[in-house]
Amino acid sequence: MAKKLLGGKLKRTALMQSSRMLAQHIPHTQRLNRQALFHMLHQYGMVYVKPDYGSQGRGVIRVERLKKSYCYQYGTKVYCFKTFQDLYVSLSPYFKQRKYLVQRGVHLLRSQGRPFDFRVMIQRNPARQWECTGTFARLAHPRKAVTNGSQGGSIYPPSVLLRRFAGQRRTQQLLRHMNRLAHVTASTLSVHHRELNELGLDICLDRNLRPWILEVNTIPDPKPFMLLPDHQRFIRRIVAYGCAYGRRYNLKVTKAKRG
Repeated sequence: MAKKLLGGKLKRTALMQSSRMLAQHIPHTQRLNRQALFHMLHQYGMVYVKPDYGSQGRGVIRVERLKKSYCYQYGTKVYCFKTFQDLYVSLSPYFKQRKYLVQRGVHLLRSQGRPFDFRVMIQRNPARQWECTGTFARLAHPRKAVTNGSQGGSIYPPSVLLRRFAGQRRTQQLLRHMNRLAHVTASTLSVHHRELNELGLDICLDRNLRPWILEVNTIPDPKPFMLLPDHQRFIRRIVAYGCAYGRRYNLKVTKAKRG
């Protein structure tokens, strides 16, 4: 129900941008058309195009403007073209199937040469207050541009990947900041839809350790928590809170890998 009422990614982004704090952490995003893709590629050099309605990284395409070519990656395959027109002609069949958006690309932190980001889960507790119930890091499949576990990504405790870049103290500060972003997001969206009970925020850090909210999911999947060494302390609370508002979870992991 919440998924339907909140609409697609573009509508959620617009609602979140009403918060001054959140607006500073949302990459430039707009509805995809030929002109928007051209201008954003020339402004940022790299963008992601995503289905407005979609999940698990399906349909996400990374597009780059290089010195003498334009390239895009879909899954494990990379396609390059000499002109923007040729690029757009190749991409167009994807856009005819459903509505897409184009989002400024953020150069994520990397481990083992692979990009990684974070999923923060926030739920209403039995007192109907918003509470962050867990965070995990997602390391992309070696040959893919998306980090989702359903696309072959590996799941890690967040501090394991982040400590190398931020150190122990800064890591804890950044994780608290991500939780703060999740609280403000939940509060902002639930003003419009009071029946909202849970969210999963996909948050990345750029090379300056600035957090960016890439996407907000209204029906988050807690399965990846099962791959954490101390998963029971997360799963028990997530399941208990979900049961309190009528959600049931399938916890069988089929695609994500343990980091």
